[in-house]
Amino acid sequence: MTSKTIKRGTPRRPVQQKRRKAPKVSIIDRIIAALPVSEATLTRIATWTIVAIVCGGVLAMGVWMGIPGAVGTAVGEGIGEAGFRVNNVQITGLARMDQNTIYKIALEQPSLAMPLVDLEKTRERLVAHSGWIEDAHVSRRLPDTLLVQIVERTPAAVWQNKGQLALIAANGTYLEPVQPDAMPDLPLVVGDHANEQQESYDHLLAAAPALRPQVKAAIWVGNRRWNLTFDSGETLELPEGDDAAARALVKFAQMDGVQPLLGKGWVGFDMRDPARLVARKPGDTAGGALPTPAIAQPAKPKSNATEARAAALPFAQG
Repeated sequence: MTSKTIKRGTPRRPVQQKRRKAPKVSIIDRIIAALPVSEATLTRIATWTIVAIVCGGVLAMGVWMGIPGAVGTAVGEGIGEAGFRVNNVQITGLARMDQNTIYKIALEQPSLAMPLVDLEKTRERLVAHSGWIEDAHVSRRLPDTLLVQIVERTPAAVWQNKGQLALIAANGTYLEPVQPDAMPDLPLVVGDHANEQQESYDHLLAAAPALRPQVKAAIWVGNRRWNLTFDSGETLELPEGDDAAARALVKFAQMDGVQPLLGKGWVGFDMRDPARLVARKPGDTAGGALPTPAIAQPAKPKSNATEARAAALPFAQG
């Protein structure tokens, strides 16, 4: 047996596998890992968020195209067909207005299905319809009744302008015409824009309450001042300005209280100059003047001769 030289190869060294580097953990992953919820829960949340965003976009597009209004109208009509429809109107608060007018306005609706009745627009139509309506409240009482509560204005005076008579409220709002033979027992204001001065007129009369029952009418002159006419026929001309007119009226009331002026044959009195009172008798164009006393100034004692002269002729004749 021939011996052969057997060459042995160099033994192979075992191949060492390279160590894989640990994957880097992102900040977001760390935050997710720190949350007290599972990964599956986070996945569901993300899914529903995406769905919500998509649905929101679709809804926005539908609003732009008018789809919800059509759907809402259809749903409202369906509810109305189910019995929720206006069949009755209950009205409260009326004293002067015609109830049928309120019914008509309340039922002027694009649809009488309860969900589709616009309460605010109904209220606005009622208030705009008449000066009598100061305010209104409209509400639903299911299943089929509309509740309308009216707040009416109260007449405060009669306004005469260009031969026409009308009731007005305290703030000057026109209410309704008045016939001469049906005049209510209310103050009479006369002239252009006199209705707009109703609050000023009330302030004026409040300054001299003793004279208020004797005032028959008030004429608004030149859109700037008042002339008062009394039941006894005299006219009192007052100065411009609310405060000046009130002070002049108080002075006149004081003088009339000390020695009566009204019902004593005088035609008129002029206090446009607050420093003096000018009085006229029938046929007297110039009138007589006498300085007016200061407000709240106590009367000075007079001698018997002075009182006798004053009783005979209150004012020096000009």
